[in-house]
Amino acid sequence: MTLFIDRDYAAATYDFTIPARKPWSGQLRKGQVLRIVDLEGQQAVDTLLYNLSNTTERYSAQDTLTAQGAAYIEAGTALMSNEGNVMATVIADTCGRHDTSAGACSCESNTVRFGHHTRYMHACRENFLLEVSKYGMTKRDIVGNINFFMNVPIMPDGEVTIDDGISAPLGYVDLRADMDLLVVISNCPQVNNPCNGFNPTPVRVLVWDSAV
Repeated sequence: MTLFIDRDYAAATYDFTIPARKPWSGQLRKGQVLRIVDLEGQQAVDTLLYNLSNTTERYSAQDTLTAQGAAYIEAGTALMSNEGNVMATVIADTCGRHDTSAGACSCESNTVRFGHHTRYMHACRENFLLEVSKYGMTKRDIVGNINFFMNVPIMPDGEVTIDDGISAPLGYVDLRADMDLLVVISNCPQVNNPCNGFNPTPVRVLVWDSAV
């Protein structure tokens, strides 16, 4: 399901463009809205959420899918924590479907999938590690993530594939914080599969103080 909301970008209290392949993190207070804009389309945006005051409470893909009763994230989805609390809600979405099953790329998984010659390439788990280390966390704190804008069809037999992106240029997703949050993003550097159209591109993040 897609849901469009017009917002005045000039009224945003925060506005930053994450370069292609790079990580980012920021704090989001309860009631604030984070918009992630897929500037050029087909860019996978790997995202983690943590309770700002207690980072042992963090996003849970399993609890989110169970609560949603569906395999994908879309407008209206409540993003759940490992303690069963709603961390954020998707209140706008121009893409209509986002993955939270396929996880994040790593140097090791890239080697298995694409060959040993890709071992040196930067990956999302390394981006996540760089960013969470700023908050005293380690690789043990990196959990299953959301892949905004990434197209991951689930076949009738349960097989999961990563297919060509379906997000259009300037598409966006809005998250309303339902608790104070630390948001961590890896603007995916992957160039070996179609999740980024084989060409990682920048994304823009903006924050408004209220959902209206």
